[in-house]
Amino acid sequence: MTFVELNISGVVEIIPDVKGDERGGFFRSYCQQEMDKINMKPIVQMNHSFNVQKGTLRGLHYQKPPHQEQKLIRCVHGAVWDVFVDLRKNSPTFLQWDKVILSAEKMNSIFIPEGMAHGFITLENNSELIYAHTAFYQPQFEAGLSFDDKMLNITWPTKPTIISDRDRNHPHLSDEFKGIEL
Repeated sequence: MTFVELNISGVVEIIPDVKGDERGGFFRSYCQQEMDKINMKPIVQMNHSFNVQKGTLRGLHYQKPPHQEQKLIRCVHGAVWDVFVDLRKNSPTFLQWDKVILSAEKMNSIFIPEGMAHGFITLENNSELIYAHTAFYQPQFEAGLSFDDKMLNITWPTKPTIISDRDRNHPHLSDEFKGIEL
């Protein structure tokens, strides 16, 4: 595995070392020994997101303390434009965002540390993602930010065609937001 640090502190793109021959290919998609290098905690929950239509937007989601989580995300079918926002109070990249294209073709993954909001928009029909989480989902600690928040000014690659009412109604940031204390 090759680890590529991105512009947001602690976010890492993971490029697999694919071994291929006439049969196809093989690669490790997860190895705790390798993930220890980026301080990933053990996985306790896995989720699968499937999205029928190109332009489906999900996010921006996060878990509030004390149930914040690290995520390891990989696209297993199709492609998504994956975005993450730094909400950590004392981070040098506080309230900055970055993105990476995750695709089944590239076979890449993204490691997102605690204190980040996360979302994506599908670039192809029938896009699917596998999420590995380091904390159990706690609905009472679930939170979100508006995908079109003016303070964040995320430049989505395309206008969403499908977005849930819940995601459409996440709050916008205000000047009173001071970040997540980890």
